[in-house]
Amino acid sequence: MRKTGTIYEAIGGFEAIDTLVTAFYKRVGNHPKLVPIFPADLTETARKQRLFLTQFFGGPRWYTEDRGHPMMKRRHSPFEITPERRDAWLECMNAALIESNIDEPYRTAIFEKLTMTAHHMVNTPDK
Repeated sequence: MRKTGTIYEAIGGFEAIDTLVTAFYKRVGNHPKLVPIFPADLTETARKQRLFLTQFFGGPRWYTEDRGHPMMKRRHSPFEITPERRDAWLECMNAALIESNIDEPYRTAIFEKLTMTAHHMVNTPDK
């Protein structure tokens, strides 16, 4: 991979994001801790995730153009996001990052940024 100014460019742009999101939602759709808070059809959820990750990692601002300001905490507030679900989400993302063959140091940088975001989304204690 060539070294460039953003993670988005460094990992290969939208093609890499698309591969990552596809690998991620394949896992989410089968994870017993996550299925209850995700729709049965993940098509639209994955589309929004592609837009968000593109923007989050320095690519075009497609998420904002399509959906407005991310307001991630507010958008996730209707869902019970527990520490257990956060960990399951991160487990799925880590496996998707590995499957997607995203090179270091970008894989670690992406996972660290998403880990911080995932911690911020927790809004319900484990039961």
